Amino acid sequence: MTGIIDFHTHAFPDRVAAAAIPALEAEGNIRAHLDGTVAGLLASMDRAGIDRSVVCSIATRPEQFEPILRWSRAIRSDRIIPLPSLHPADPDLLDHLALVHAQGFKGIKMHSYYQDYLLDDPRLDPLYASLAETGLILVIHAGYDIAYPRVRKADPQRIRAVCRKFPELKLIATHLGGWDEWEDVEEVLVGEPVWMELSFALDHLEAERVRRILLAHPADRLLFGTDSPWTDQAASLERLRQLRLPVELLARITGANASHLLGA
Repeated sequence: MTGIIDFHTHAFPDRVAAAAIPALEAEGNIRAHLDGTVAGLLASMDRAGIDRSVVCSIATRPEQFEPILRWSRAIRSDRIIPLPSLHPADPDLLDHLALVHAQGFKGIKMHSYYQDYLLDDPRLDPLYASLAETGLILVIHAGYDIAYPRVRKADPQRIRAVCRKFPELKLIATHLGGWDEWEDVEEVLVGEPVWMELSFALDHLEAERVRRILLAHPADRLLFGTDSPWTDQAASLERLRQLRLPVELLARITGANASHLLGA
């Protein structure tokens, strides 16, 4: 099964979503398009014609690992592919990664701003080595974040350094390699064997520049993503289609690459 795969979405337990969405809207000065629940995401997927979505969680404290893992098990389905989250300050980091792997998850999500770390911090080398060894995917927030001061924590230069140090690491750089750092993306990341996912670039970057980056990057390292609920899935998919990419490349971006990466 391939179909269209959104590689970057977010959802919360129903009881958490009602409070989390308004708080995040205020924090980032942004409006959500959905209510933050899995049911809302599935309805959005149906409207957009999206077959599967990767749901990325973010542990803002080490002790959130276990509740996120339990919830990820509960929502996992043919259409919902959850990625639990590890916090870099977790004293049981590698043991928890082994648990993620043992329970059959495809990877993890981390966020340098919400978790307050630098992507290329050498203290994370054992984690990256274990991710590479197990074949688990690492989805990271790449570039600046709209809710935080402009301190470079997961910029294209750091991404390239980590990927060159760990060439077997399946690192997904969201937001087309670095949100609002796209000049550096073109100079530093384009052409590198780094997976780049498209969310927020389609909404904030001129179409011709997005198209230029996509055509210049390895065709098998590009993924469709929306960051739903923070963008509308159907609108994001239409923006991608309007780029008039070659048919084969569009098929790779919308599903084939993700299906291969997920092993399904």
